[in-house]
Amino acid sequence: MTEAPFILLAGLFFTAAIYLMLSSRIIRIMLGVSLLGNAVNLTLFIAGRMTREIPPVITGGDVLPSTAANPLPQALILTAIVISFSFFAFLMVLAYRARQTLDTDDTTSLRFSEPADAALPPREY
Repeated sequence: MTEAPFILLAGLFFTAAIYLMLSSRIIRIMLGVSLLGNAVNLTLFIAGRMTREIPPVITGGDVLPSTAANPLPQALILTAIVISFSFFAFLMVLAYRARQTLDTDDTTSLRFSEPADAALPPREY
């Protein structure tokens, strides 16, 4: 099985994620972050060799065949899916509260909604 279509798909995911994250709307930024996580997961999956012929299971001896897929990226991807889902749920709650409190989802308007007389943070190095 050739990896070329999947590499192009990962590049398309990265491109769309960057485009969405450069938007000024919070919903688009959240979708871009989610798509970026999927692009990274797909890249890890491609890097771990994609084969259907030999499963990543050690049957005899204690060495995985060299033509088998690497099981470590697959395990990392499963963990990353759970973490990215919880991160996305947290971002949804933050976006909902910002929309509910400030009545906007535009990041420029959110910046202007800060108090003008607030003190600047200290600039000590």
